[in-house]
Amino acid sequence: MYQNRSNQKDAYALILEAIDVGVYKPGDRLVESDLADQFGVSRTPIREALQRLETQSLLERDGRSLIVASLDHNQMAELYAVRSELEGLAARLAAKHATPEEVKVLREMVAEDDALVDKPVELARANRRFHEQIHLASHNRYLVQQLDLVHRTMALMVNTSLSAQGRGRIAQAEHKKIVDAIERHDEEAAYKALREHISVAFVTRLKQDASQREQR
Repeated sequence: MYQNRSNQKDAYALILEAIDVGVYKPGDRLVESDLADQFGVSRTPIREALQRLETQSLLERDGRSLIVASLDHNQMAELYAVRSELEGLAARLAAKHATPEEVKVLREMVAEDDALVDKPVELARANRRFHEQIHLASHNRYLVQQLDLVHRTMALMVNTSLSAQGRGRIAQAEHKKIVDAIERHDEEAAYKALREHISVAFVTRLKQDASQREQR
């Protein structure tokens, strides 16, 4: 029983990571037998993982097949609206509860990530780590759980907003502003800084989508 649970968890994590890094993109069909062969896992935990991902709306039905879900304009707007509020709340709580050590880690992350401003794929991974660190610094397990689901859904977006020209440097400046507010224990400033950060990212993504539509 324990082994089955372990395999199920591993299969879920493996498929989720493959979606997150773009191995499987929106619209790609996921075949149970192929996934089992690729990941070296039996078909039962793969099937359970696919069912779990479908329940979380990361996969959707196309006839009898499962494909990686995609987000339309309205879904993306809804996701960013929720993300903005939840991320802002996390920053507010981090400003209230973060330990000096947690603030130090955030500060060091921003400093290290400055070297990645012209590497959007690597910066996107670092960006997720930075936001996850703020989530943890909020010291609210239920908020962390909700934000984890939001960030999983973000994986359904094909491109990162950090690939836009100059966005990496701007995002890094925004991160510094967020950490400054958290370090000062300024809850309102932290909330506003992170919400503004998400708003700018959303505007950038909307412009990317508009450009892609023009090229079709």
